[in-house]
Amino acid sequence: MLINRGIYIIANDKVTDQAIALLNSIRLHDADTPIVMIPYDDNYYNIADTLSQNYGVKIYEDLDIIDRLSQKLHEIFGGQFFARPNQFRKQACWFGVFDEFLYIDTDIVVFEKIIDNLNYLKTADFICCDYQHLGGIKNVFSPKVIEDQVFSEYEVKAIFNGGFWGSKKNLISETELYEILSECAANTEYFDFSEKTSDQPIINYMILKRIPHRFNIVRREGKAPGNWAGTPHFQNQGNLLFDPTVNQPLQYLHWAGIRIEPGCPYWKTWEHYRNLNPVLPTTAIQVPVRKSKWQQTLDHIKNQLRQLQPKS
Repeated sequence: MLINRGIYIIANDKVTDQAIALLNSIRLHDADTPIVMIPYDDNYYNIADTLSQNYGVKIYEDLDIIDRLSQKLHEIFGGQFFARPNQFRKQACWFGVFDEFLYIDTDIVVFEKIIDNLNYLKTADFICCDYQHLGGIKNVFSPKVIEDQVFSEYEVKAIFNGGFWGSKKNLISETELYEILSECAANTEYFDFSEKTSDQPIINYMILKRIPHRFNIVRREGKAPGNWAGTPHFQNQGNLLFDPTVNQPLQYLHWAGIRIEPGCPYWKTWEHYRNLNPVLPTTAIQVPVRKSKWQQTLDHIKNQLRQLQPKS
């Protein structure tokens, strides 16, 4: 039986350049896999037109469920808890059109037919592909999850980056999702939001609690390359990148936590994929203006004073 597979992204007009780079890289290797965009907010009509006309991307059909997700999150956590609450809209992946799906952040470019990674779902219910676990539980959990035996030290080695993952439709129900959000809201001390991560701690908790059959692709036989743009040792091979530590080409590159702009790591690689489509204008991202040391010091003082102000 043919399995209905596809890719979800989440985007708005603000990340048009990033989305174009991602779609150029996907379509370079794969002209056919259906792709659905989940609107990040209400400012998505321009990017929707661009991605639809040039790459066949469709908009997530059930916008009501996205509104419900946003409303429930607000009801459960309040309006000020998360730095970027709309990141949670990606959880609509569980209820969309695809029986098996891959979710990909827009600050990624891929170097292969990326949908083929869903073949790992033959023996797993959830896949990811990163080395987040090597950094410990930072940006996901606090030590209290181990102290309170919520998870064992072995279990937390399964943490993952929320920008690239795949699973199966309805493996998490809408009701179950809201139950998990309430559970997390009642135990916020278990999570590490110190660097303003939003959905990543919560989705990690959900997957570790509810989906036992998981597989991190970097643990495949023969090892796997890295994929974070903050890694300095990747080597250029044409328009691909190569990881000499495992003697393999990268599957994808993720600029997680890194502003994509001239001078950033692997800028030339991103710029190449962004400008691959001759129909679209080339990127107009400007070289950033660097603040002087005295401006940086002044900003630091202002931040310190702001933190000292009493909360209303």
